[in-house]
Amino acid sequence: MISNPLAKWSAGSHRWQFFRSGGLDQVRLDSSTDLLALDGLDQKLWAALSCPTRGLEFDNKTLDFIDADNDGRIRVPEIIAAVQWACAMLKNPDELTQSPDALPLAAINDSHPEGRQLLASARQILKNLCLENHTSIRAEDTADTSKIFAHTRFNGDGIVPADASDDVQLQQTIRDIITCCGGETDRSGDVGVSRPKVEQFFKDARAYAAWSLLAESDASNVLPLGTATAAAAAFKAVQPKVDDFFARCRLTAFDARAAGPLNRAEKEYEVLAQKILSASAIEVADFPLAKIEAGRTLPLRDGLNPAWQDAIATLRDHVVQPLLGTREQLTGIEWQSLSARLKAYETWLSKHEGAAVEVLGLARVRALLANHSEARILELIAQDQALEPEANAIVAVDKLVHFYRDLFHLLNNFVSLRDFYSGKTKAVFQAGTLYLDGRSCELCIRVDDVAKHSALATLSRIYLAYCECTRRGSNDKMTIAAAFTAGDSDQLMTGRNGVFYDRAGRDWDAIITKIIEHPISIQQAFWSPYKRIGRMIGEQIEKLASSRDKAAQDQAAASIASAGQKLDGTKPVAPPPFDVAKFAGIFAAIGLAVGALGTAFASILTGFLGLKLWQMPVALAGLMLTISGPSMIIAALKLRQRNLGPLLDANGWAVNTRAKINLVFGRALTGIAKLPAGSERSMEDPFAEKSRPWGTYLLLLGVLLIGIFLWKQGYVEEWLNLEEPTTSPPPSAAPEQ
Repeated sequence: MISNPLAKWSAGSHRWQFFRSGGLDQVRLDSSTDLLALDGLDQKLWAALSCPTRGLEFDNKTLDFIDADNDGRIRVPEIIAAVQWACAMLKNPDELTQSPDALPLAAINDSHPEGRQLLASARQILKNLCLENHTSIRAEDTADTSKIFAHTRFNGDGIVPADASDDVQLQQTIRDIITCCGGETDRSGDVGVSRPKVEQFFKDARAYAAWSLLAESDASNVLPLGTATAAAAAFKAVQPKVDDFFARCRLTAFDARAAGPLNRAEKEYEVLAQKILSASAIEVADFPLAKIEAGRTLPLRDGLNPAWQDAIATLRDHVVQPLLGTREQLTGIEWQSLSARLKAYETWLSKHEGAAVEVLGLARVRALLANHSEARILELIAQDQALEPEANAIVAVDKLVHFYRDLFHLLNNFVSLRDFYSGKTKAVFQAGTLYLDGRSCELCIRVDDVAKHSALATLSRIYLAYCECTRRGSNDKMTIAAAFTAGDSDQLMTGRNGVFYDRAGRDWDAIITKIIEHPISIQQAFWSPYKRIGRMIGEQIEKLASSRDKAAQDQAAASIASAGQKLDGTKPVAPPPFDVAKFAGIFAAIGLAVGALGTAFASILTGFLGLKLWQMPVALAGLMLTISGPSMIIAALKLRQRNLGPLLDANGWAVNTRAKINLVFGRALTGIAKLPAGSERSMEDPFAEKSRPWGTYLLLLGVLLIGIFLWKQGYVEEWLNLEEPTTSPPPSAAPEQ
């Protein structure tokens, strides 16, 4: 962490400014003094305490530079350290708040020792890229280190490729090391070797040379076959099986009854008879090498287990014949003699060292050890490492360029949520815009695991639609959670399609796969009771029509069946007798119900008409509030609880504040389709349905019936003051006393 005297001053005496947006108070960052004072800002006032380094609409390289411990998360101390370092490296730290794309070389603080090194490295980068005349440097210039170091032999990473030396022999040695021990990619993009690789290679080379010398010093004992002793590997391959064969024969010689069990039982061959055997007969590899008999020798050509014929043939040609002469069979004593003669070789072989360099051959290994190539390569590596400070400064230039461009933007999404609430630019967690159902949703967040995310996201009280997004002609896929914060949910359902535009402007096909339902708006809550009543009435009408249709079909089917019975001469089944009492009861019940409804309607209408004219709209409004009020109150309470925090927490954030989304801000996050200002609209519809105005007729009939009812009840005359008011006689004078 870079110490800065201004930071200490800011921590104790800085006067913070806060702004309110969406009902939330957040700290305002406007100048370098605000930035340098961040280590003194109470963490309880930070909008977030940590966030992941992936899944954000933000430069990953900048996040990796901030993530000092490489744990995949950005935390408060790392933010403070990045701010203080960037401020110390600039002459005017206020430039950080402008977030320019290019870092002017003149802006680097060359009065600071590290700043001077950064300035020199920035100039070297531009020189390597043939951009010496440029006075500023961009992230694009520092992105490709292979271009930066393409014209340099040493780059300070401790890795030297073959062309780091002009000596052809040394170049070949480096290639040999890469062949045996593997290479590493240096900053120029070439494959080279590091100090550990070189030291390991020559360690293996010395071990291999010493191991080979051990055999040469006792060649008659260790190498009985001379340079062909390596063929004795054939002996090692069959040794356990041959030992097993002679052990079984000795056991049979001890007790003849063992011959049957030690040879495989007949039923095992019956099992094999039902299979298709391979040419190598690997199915019988576990069977003995040959038939087990007391005192029997091991055949080397005929009568062998088919699975082992090739291995025994190799043993015969490369071991038995060179040491014992031509043999068609091998006795137990001869086998023990062979084992004894190859014992020293097996012991030497078990101590094999330096196998990694064996591919080069013993002569090449000894030549490398003799020409001092190890010291020469290590000297090249030392020369490369001597430039490590300059090379690291080049990396630091890349870091400063990214901080200069991106750091302030991140602070306005971490210390505060200014970008999100300002509406001028998208926040780092906003993945793009979803267009669906005549709306545009600006709050769309990338999601990796829908089930895990939705379990916590439902606490946000936000209506969420999870959409799977794909691109045509590509295997790219992603899932987003889109927040609907305006309008209604009548036409939102799983399976609906929309189009999602990511931050790069690319379009994705989006389909709703899951919905978390919460209130969207007060308007939706107001109309929801009437929509439910309408759906209920529609369902009842549909059920009634369905039952009537079924009754008609049943009656028609019965008539057809009766006609058929008459045609074929069978006696039709007599219908059940008409139950007069039951019909009268049903009719009476229906009449009572209709009468009760009519009485209730007349009472309501009479009471309503008894009101004064100014009271009638108040009564209607009160009735509507009685119906819609409860749902509106419940919706308003839930809408006041809408919170961005659970959405981000479900993605790995540690949101430290109640990031509320009130009604006004919610309407700003979801745009609803509307005609542009100044548009002209024609009401003529050439495809409008031509029908009789039955609605108008029914309305006029209703008005006429109500008028007759009012006239019969005397309300019309009373309203028109047609009746003379009755005058009461004057009170008689009291008699005089």
